[in-house]
Formats: sequence, C-alpha cells, structure tokens
Amino acid sequence: MTLPSNNPLGPPAQPPDDGRQSERANDIARGVARLMRAHGLVGLPEVTLPNGRRADVMGLSEKGIIWIVEIKSGPADFRADAKWPDYREFCDYFFFAVASDFPLELLPPETGLLLADRFGGEIERPAPETPLPPARRRALTLRFARLAAERLSLLMDPDLSARADAFKSKL
Repeated sequence: MTLPSNNPLGPPAQPPDDGRQSERANDIARGVARLMRAHGLVGLPEVTLPNGRRADVMGLSEKGIIWIVEIKSGPADFRADAKWPDYREFCDYFFFAVASDFPLELLPPETGLLLADRFGGEIERPAPETPLPPARRRALTLRFARLAAERLSLLMDPDLSARADAFKSKL
C-alpha cells in the first residue's frame, strides 16, 4: 500500500534497516505482509520477543491469533539458524517463508511454509496450531500494539526518540 504524497505521516513504515536483511529477505518480507493482509492479519516486522529472539514478521488477526514468520533467503541462511524452535512458544502458528527456488526439503515438515516474493505469497503448507495461553497472548498483543504505536509515533515525529530519552534520564 502506498500512502499519498500529501499524507502527514509520510511513507509507510519499513522494517528497521540494521544491515542484516538482504534485498531478497526484504522482498520475501513484503510478500509475507501482503499474504497476511489477504488472510485478515496485520504484519509487523522485527518484533523482539520476551526471550530476546527477534521474529522476522509477527502477524495479528482481529481475533488475536498470532503468527510468527521466519524468513530464510537461502539454504545457508537456514543452515546457520538453530534458534527457530525458540519462536514457537510465542505464536499460534509458526511458518518459514522462502522464495520459490528454495530447496523445500531442507525445511522441517512440522512447521508451516510460505512461498513469497515482493509481489505476494501463498501458503504452501499450513502450520500446525499451537494455541497460546491467554496470559501470554495478552502480553504479546500488548507488545505488538505498543511497538506498532511507537513506530508510528516516530514516523510522525522523528525527534520523539531523543526527547523521550532525555525525559527518561531525568526520572
């Protein structure tokens, strides 16, 4: 979605660019966001979880269902990652998202699988449901909402972060 040029909020929020995401990974993330939207979820990139891990994309539905999507740009990216099981306790559905040329046999069959590119995505294999306990769902939903609101606030006022840090130092 492109916001009109006269929108006071400016361009839509992009994932934080910390140099870790390749162009291919960013294209997959864009397709994942479009796929989520088509399935009634809103996606938020780069969400730090309570265990310190960072989900590539977290999705939230109107009913509070939470997806976590781990993006893999290639086989080497997948082979170097042993942390993916750490995400499962923080979502109802866990997926890997890859491009269509990824060797799918590398991915664990007990996870969901999304195929995505910059134009969209599709569910190749549904994820098994692992329902969250109510207290954890509430905590994750609040984390999601606060992070989204913080990013929107920073788009509206980029100087907000510096002022907030100055205020915190006076407390």
